[in-house]
Amino acid sequence: MENIIKIYDNKIGISFCWKDTSNTLVQIIFRDTGFHLTENQIEEFSEKVLDSKSQKNCANCPKADNCKSILLQTPSEKVSMAVSQIELGQIDDLLKGTLFQMRMNNYLDDLCKN
Repeated sequence: MENIIKIYDNKIGISFCWKDTSNTLVQIIFRDTGFHLTENQIEEFSEKVLDSKSQKNCANCPKADNCKSILLQTPSEKVSMAVSQIELGQIDDLLKGTLFQMRMNNYLDDLCKN
């Protein structure tokens, strides 16, 4: 963890940047999956999460909110994920928290330059 700058974390995952790189991509990891995304791609992913929230489980699903019946599109057109309502909420929090913290850090950096 010494080589990263943590941006945000929650129960499902973490977002961070690598310290010793000129790369501007953010690493977002949840479950067993990692994404390298730009700020715009994180925004796009967040919108896809919002779209997925309209999907519902089967009426009599015994797993209820833990059923992985929601298809979540990712910023990559070739990758979709099956998630539960609970995971979808946690992914939403991870993406929104990451965006908030990135923007707050950028604002403070700009403010301190003056």
